[in-house]
Formats: sequence, structure tokens, C-alpha cells
Amino acid sequence: MHAITAYQYKTLQVSVTENIATVTINRPEKKNAMSFKVVDELIAAAGHISKDKTLRAVILNGAEGTFCAGIDLGDLNHPKNQAYAFWELIKPCQSLFQQVCLVWRDVPIPVIAVLEGYCIGAGLQLALACDVRISHPDCKLSIMEAKWGLVPDMGLTQSALGVVRADVLKELAMSARTIDAEEGKQLGLVSHCSESPLQQAQTLAAEFAERSPDAVLASKRVINAMYQQSNITLYKEKMWQLKLMMGRNRKLALKKAKQASTAFAKRQFR
Repeated sequence: MHAITAYQYKTLQVSVTENIATVTINRPEKKNAMSFKVVDELIAAAGHISKDKTLRAVILNGAEGTFCAGIDLGDLNHPKNQAYAFWELIKPCQSLFQQVCLVWRDVPIPVIAVLEGYCIGAGLQLALACDVRISHPDCKLSIMEAKWGLVPDMGLTQSALGVVRADVLKELAMSARTIDAEEGKQLGLVSHCSESPLQQAQTLAAEFAERSPDAVLASKRVINAMYQQSNITLYKEKMWQLKLMMGRNRKLALKKAKQASTAFAKRQFR
């Protein structure tokens, strides 16, 4: 039995067929929103996959037609998690929220994300850390954090480099606009659009599996090295998030999400 299937997951469904692993976020009642448990189990799954040298590719998707609708705000804002989340932002190494995305960039086999329904906020940052993104044309994509008065802080400075132009990334992050996958493909967020994205992902994974696993790994490592960023960028993600969370316009952003007439205070930071 593969290590990844031997482990008992609560929020993921995991299977292996012909040495191709499929990892499915399984919280359909929450549109597969990323709770702390999902974060922990995605990191654990990536670790198990990395140790299994028989696996040739992994497909990452979401249950019941939705990839991931972002961070589970109810879980994040629960009083018992506030201190933990704050520690993750101030500790010197990668935060848990950065790790859950970037760990998939470091997995030693190709990672194909299958996007359907919603791929928003944390979901899109997770998808960008994958090697290939295959989406249903109707899937909705958004870098949503600005709507809540926050900044993307889950490794976007690393995962989006070389995938999306800086001006495109700025526009999407600053506006928090939602786009469909067809526009996402034009902008570089999506690799392929397909009416049957899971089937296309399985076909592509089988194609990867026909090649030398060492050559495939080398290709991933060499190309990733072209776009490596200093860890200072990850530190800046966390520091800006802390500033915003403690700033006066954060509460106003939450209010504005419910009441459009809410006005922001003047800019606080420089």
C-alpha cells in the first residue's frame, strides 16, 4: 500500500491508480474552503507523496465540482485559532499558509490542478503553486484578499513568478475582480480549458508517466530554479498581512463587503 493511501485523512479523499495519485479536497458543504485541518492534511499528503518514489504524477482537485472557495473564514476567525494564525505570521520561517501552497511546487513529481466551480483566494494561490492548471471554462477565479482588506500571503510572490505578468497580477490583486477560466487562460492563470478537465488531467498525467521519472523531476527542478525568489518576499507577505490586520481600513473592508456605501479612511501606511 502507498503511504499516501495508508494515512487516514478527514478532509481529503486520496487514491492511487497506475502510480498516479489523486488528492481531492473533500468539504463540499463548504465549497471545499480551506480550514486549518485541510491545510494540515494537504501538507501531510504532499509529504507522503514526496517519499513515495513509485508515484509518477499527482492530480489535485476538489469534491463535487468546486476546487476551493478560499480560506474558511469561520475557522480562521474562531477565537481559538487567532493566536495560532498570528504566530504563523510572526515566526521567521514560512507560515503554515505559505507552506500549504509552496509544498506542492516542491513535490518531486508533476502536480496538475483540476479547477472547477470556484478557485478563489487561497484556492487560486494553491493552484498557482501546481505545475499545470486545467480548468473547466466556467470556473470562477479571483485573488480575493483585497475585498477583505488583506493581501495575498500564501506564497504568491513565489508561485506566480513566471506564470503571470506583474501588471496582470497587480490588477487582479488590487481589484479582487472575479474572472472566468477563459479569461484566466488568456492572462496566464490557467494552462488549459476543457469541458472535461479531470479527464484531460488524467491523460496528461499518463503522458508524464511515460517519461523517465528522473528526467521529469529534473525538468521541474531546473525550470523552477529559473523563477526562484528570495525568502525576503515571503517575509514581506507576512509583514504586510500583519499590518493590514491591525490597520483601521481592515474593519472597514469587512463592513464594505456587506454595505457598499462604507467609505475607507485615508491610507495609513507608506
